[in-house]
Amino acid sequence: MLKRLFVLLLIGIGFMTVYAQSPMSNPVIVEIVAKSSAFKFGAFADMKGYGIENIQQWNNRVIVYANTDRLQQLKDRLTKEYPADQVILFENPFYNFNRKYCSDKTVAKKWDNIILSANLVKDQKLQQEYLNYHAKQFQKWPEVSQGFCNADFQQLLVFKTGRQLMLVISIPKGESLDKLNPLTTKNNPRVNDWNNMMKKYQEGIYGTKKGEVWVFFKDVGDKKFIE
Repeated sequence: MLKRLFVLLLIGIGFMTVYAQSPMSNPVIVEIVAKSSAFKFGAFADMKGYGIENIQQWNNRVIVYANTDRLQQLKDRLTKEYPADQVILFENPFYNFNRKYCSDKTVAKKWDNIILSANLVKDQKLQQEYLNYHAKQFQKWPEVSQGFCNADFQQLLVFKTGRQLMLVISIPKGESLDKLNPLTTKNNPRVNDWNNMMKKYQEGIYGTKKGEVWVFFKDVGDKKFIE
């Protein structure tokens, strides 16, 4: 797997295809941390009109990734549907790579979204260093975004709420991250330098194994949503 990685609309039992996001919508993630591992997905069956692109799960955590202008309504709906669980909102990504940083600005019409999560370490000074590095990355570490261009990443977003990070990597539909990710470092050692430098700022979220940092959420499109 990708150990070095610092990194549709639900209808019945499936997802719609993800297209390049609308300029009128905003990317957001709503995470539901369930008290029970037996998460009930039935509430998603009729959640149309919220711009939902993915519903994914890792352990007792379920995330809804959407491009929407109805953020508050989406959060309110999920809070109502899951009153006993913790609902966490991730909005306004502090890092946003897209194809405008590439010499080839072609954008794929359809995307697959890979979503991961990790925590920042508790030290607030280190947290701020991490944010500062990302704020200046395009200027001072342009090789990193060039690596994303080389790998044909369509976008890469990083959200933060509290210490928790959410990473969204969008790739052309049907492609494999295992195949594309090595292209970020091919003939590009500065990306390895960046990834190694970022390790001291990150740790695993609650429930990870010792030494595990970034965890991959998995699509739940094969589940039976109508209970």
